[in-house]
Amino acid sequence: MSTKKILLAGTMLAMIGLVWLGVVYWMSFFWVSTEVTQGIAQRIFYVHVPAAWTSFLAFGLAALFSGMYLWLRDERLDRAAVSAAEGGMVFATIMLTTGPLWGKIAWGTYWTWEPRLTLTLLLWFIFLGYFLVRSSTENPEKGKRHAAVVAIVGALDIPFIHLSVIWFRSLHPAPVVIKPEGPTLPRGHAHYTLNELRSFHCSFLGIVPPPVFT
Repeated sequence: MSTKKILLAGTMLAMIGLVWLGVVYWMSFFWVSTEVTQGIAQRIFYVHVPAAWTSFLAFGLAALFSGMYLWLRDERLDRAAVSAAEGGMVFATIMLTTGPLWGKIAWGTYWTWEPRLTLTLLLWFIFLGYFLVRSSTENPEKGKRHAAVVAIVGALDIPFIHLSVIWFRSLHPAPVVIKPEGPTLPRGHAHYTLNELRSFHCSFLGIVPPPVFT
């Protein structure tokens, strides 16, 4: 398949994901009951949580591709790592934007330095550092290698983000989907959350493949 066709397919996949996201989010206003305490603002959940999961997937892939690049020295793997990290930064920024908006309503404050929020912000800064290391190193090859190590270190933060609300007392809600005893999220809410997650993943996958094959 030619580079042009790959880029076109990636763009179409990303656009499908965005349209899917809009349709499912619009439907949530009519087909899902409104949460009693937070009201209509609770629907931020349907963007915040899928954005968080997608950013973790993206950063995890960036670390995986980076590790493979350090081993194989294949430039396509480095490009894939960069692309995944870029997608991760986009979705992490969405997460860090919607989270405080939701937090203001749920907790009465936009931000608090509790474990999960602090670790998530740290993850964002680590991958910001990933790009700074690449751009500020005089030797491009050395910059790629150093950035790959940064990506791997950054991904190690992800499990701690998930476990932080279990290990420590936290304002942030405990997991309601990924739990040992199974999800406690109401079925309708879970359905829309998973559909939003699929739409985010579709958009992300539309971004990542082109650099791998070009």
